[in-house]
Amino acid sequence: MQLFYNSEISEASTQFTFDREESKHIVKVLRKKSGDSLHITNGKGWLFTAEVSVPNINKCTVNIVSKTLQPQKKYHLHLAVAPTKMNDRYEWFLEKATEIGIDSITPIICEHSERKVIKTDRFERILQSATKQSLSCYLPQLNTPVNFKEFLNQKFTGDLYIAHCEETDRKSLKKQLKPKTNITILIGPEGDFSTKEIIQATENNFIPVTLGKTRLRTETAAIVACHSVAFINE
Repeated sequence: MQLFYNSEISEASTQFTFDREESKHIVKVLRKKSGDSLHITNGKGWLFTAEVSVPNINKCTVNIVSKTLQPQKKYHLHLAVAPTKMNDRYEWFLEKATEIGIDSITPIICEHSERKVIKTDRFERILQSATKQSLSCYLPQLNTPVNFKEFLNQKFTGDLYIAHCEETDRKSLKKQLKPKTNITILIGPEGDFSTKEIIQATENNFIPVTLGKTRLRTETAAIVACHSVAFINE
């Protein structure tokens, strides 16, 4: 199955017209003709089955034949990850985390962050592409970048963890995780969280954890955390 994504389609839609780029892909690349079927999601859980009615290369129109609301996962994972110095590493994390299963992502600016300015337009496109590739009907929410202190001022529910490399009392994340719960995990920049930030997090009920015996890159640590949560919920 090939999945298309468009946020504008809703459960009330009976017909839909794709933009020029998607229309060209459908008609010229996939060679879809009148009567052929397509699958579409709006990233909000809905899976639509559609039938091509007008296979126009600029404005391909489809009729919605059926719709199904896909079940949500039994857990909710929010990763707050500091941007990496090299943008492509963060993009890799976004792609793989979407494939594995993540619900919400917040780029956090920390004291040791080398990248302070973040443009999220490309990030959104990567999330959409990975959502389609993984055949998921739920698009992860990409939150506005925020500095570390502001992030901690939010209200949280569920289990809270901060993964860091300081040689202090830390729990093993895999031993702390429980299935079917809301989870928020903080992942720091290349230079790790500062001691001050770790203290601030623990004062806000974040449990210090380790992801293993080796020192991991930011994006690798985020993927390890993401997979650990997915694994415990299998």
